[in-house]
Amino acid sequence: MSSLASPPPERTREPGSPRVGARDLALIAAMAALVAVLGMPGALYPFGEAVPITLQSLGVMLTGALLGWKRAGLAILAFLALGAAGLPVLAGGRPLLPALAGPTVGFIVGYLLGAMCVGALVDRAAARLTTGRLAIAVLVGGIGVVHLCGIPGMMWRLGLGLREAVVADLVFLPGDLVKAVVATIVAAAVHRALPTLLPSTWAGRRL
Repeated sequence: MSSLASPPPERTREPGSPRVGARDLALIAAMAALVAVLGMPGALYPFGEAVPITLQSLGVMLTGALLGWKRAGLAILAFLALGAAGLPVLAGGRPLLPALAGPTVGFIVGYLLGAMCVGALVDRAAARLTTGRLAIAVLVGGIGVVHLCGIPGMMWRLGLGLREAVVADLVFLPGDLVKAVVATIVAAAVHRALPTLLPSTWAGRRL
């Protein structure tokens, strides 16, 4: 499978230049806004008002796949900070703090860790990034890590046993697999168009 990104031209960071530049900040802000916007269509609640099915996990997958682990982490932290300030950025028009007291707490933590995991795997493969490597990164971080965090949250807040929580979690997997396919296709197209999008593809450049 051919690489998505051609070798980037040699670039070095000038002494004293900021580690997070204007381009980085713009991308971080844009992806934080995207995650918030993907919550606007609302949510489905297969367990009453417990844990919703939303499009925001798609934003988490894309954030990691496009930005790399450090900028992805900053983008999700910015998104969560908006929610902590009381803005209704979570699906269903919820701010962050009430959601942390509910069964979604594990998934919210998983958003941060999952995006960073996707980004770390994509960063590692940046020199020879392929659609297959992107897919693996999205599946491992965007689904595996998020759900591994989400299951304990449901056990804690809903009083479920491990088996019950895992069975309940299976409801979310088909939709997340569809979102993983979409995230992979979109990220592959973006990386083809912008082969130096990841900081790890810039020679001498470190975020």
